Amino acid sequence: MNGATATLSRPPSSGCRSKADAPVYRVREADAQDDEVADTLAELHRLTFFDGAPIPDFDWRYWWLAFHGANPVAFAGAVPSTHVRHAGYVCRVGVLKEHCGHGLQLRLMRAMEARARRNGWKCMVSDTTQNIPSANNFIRAGYRLYLPQYPWAFPDTLYWRKIMRPVQSPHSTHSKRL
Repeated sequence: MNGATATLSRPPSSGCRSKADAPVYRVREADAQDDEVADTLAELHRLTFFDGAPIPDFDWRYWWLAFHGANPVAFAGAVPSTHVRHAGYVCRVGVLKEHCGHGLQLRLMRAMEARARRNGWKCMVSDTTQNIPSANNFIRAGYRLYLPQYPWAFPDTLYWRKIMRPVQSPHSTHSKRL
């Protein structure tokens, strides 16, 4: 996983930047059963969470990687919730510091939501503790604060939930009723 520690040089700022100057990222679902992918996820976890959270078991459920060129720069994971029935749990989202501010967390959340719909999960839940940027991204993504019946984290943890609405196919054969 040599690419995760590479830093990218930016051209000198001339004030405003156009969209053409914005970095291009690809988000892909990853096969964490592959040892190289699991090593990449673990390295990104170490670089983004340091010692703040234990490294999860990557063999379990769904993982995504975001790439800038060939370099992995962010990751996310979703698992079935053990706290809410018929729900997915956003268990991790990490973005390398030099790639923060480009909407990667939001894009990764959208990828997890698409998986949640395919899995038939009714909602996605998560939590944040003392992490204002992540809390703001949950708000941007349409998540709402809620209080679970049995809170599972720290006293100052914020709990998030988003109801998964099925996506209507543009090729639906049913007529719309008014």
